[in-house]
Amino acid sequence: MSKLSGKTALITGGTTGIGLATAKRFLAEGARVAISGQNPERLASAAAELGENVLAVKADVRNLVDLTQLAGRIEAAFGKLDILFVNAGIAKPAEVGAVDEQHYTDHFDINVKGAFFTIQKLLPILRDGGNIILNGTALLHHTLPGMSIYTASKAALVSLVNSLSAELSWRGIRVNAISPGPIETPIYGKMGMSEAEVNAMASGVLESVPLKRFGKPEEIANAALFLASEEAAYLAGKELVVDGGMAQV
Repeated sequence: MSKLSGKTALITGGTTGIGLATAKRFLAEGARVAISGQNPERLASAAAELGENVLAVKADVRNLVDLTQLAGRIEAAFGKLDILFVNAGIAKPAEVGAVDEQHYTDHFDINVKGAFFTIQKLLPILRDGGNIILNGTALLHHTLPGMSIYTASKAALVSLVNSLSAELSWRGIRVNAISPGPIETPIYGKMGMSEAEVNAMASGVLESVPLKRFGKPEEIANAALFLASEEAAYLAGKELVVDGGMAQV
C-alpha cells in the first residue's frame, strides 16, 4: 500500500526545488496534493508538470488575506488536511554591514511571520492526528558568513517545533522540522548573485560538507515523506538534519 494513500497535503512554496520534489513524491505515494506559490508563471509551470489532479493556489504567505483564501480553497477541494509542509522561504546572503532594514524584514516576514500564520490559518482544517513539517536549515548547526539574518529567521522558525508540538499534542498533531544542508535548488538563482558568485559560494560550501556534494531536492522530499507517514507516528517535536554530515564538521 502507498504510504500516503487517502491523505491530503499542502506544500507551500511548492513550485520549485524541495517543494516541487516533495509534491511529486507525495503524489507517487497516493496523496491528494495542493501547492501554493506567489509567482503565477512558476505556479502554472509546476501545476502542468504535476498533472491535473493537483490543486495550485496563488498565495503570498506574507498576506493574511491570501492565507485565509488558501485555507478556503483547500477546504473546498479536500475537506480536511492531513499534512502541512511549511516550505515557502527566502534566503539571500548579506554581510552584517550590508544588511538593511528591508533585508531583515523580508526574511522575517516570509520565514517566520509567513510560516506562523500559514499554520494558524490552516489549523482549523488540519485533521486531528495530522502533522506539520517546517523547513529549517542546517546552518543552525554549521553557519556560513553572510547568512546571519537568514539563519536567525530559521532559528525562530525551528523554535516553533517544540512549542507547537506541546500546544497541539492534545489533537494528536505532530510538528517536526527538516533542516536541509546545501541542496541543488533554484533558490541559489534567486539570491541576486551572478553565476560566478554562486559558483564561488558553492565551492566554498562544499568544503564544509563531508560527502563533498550538494544534496538533491528528492533527498529532502524523502525525509518529508518519512515525517508525513505512519513510519514517523511516534516522532514529534524533533528537527531532522539532512546535510551530508555538514553539522558534524
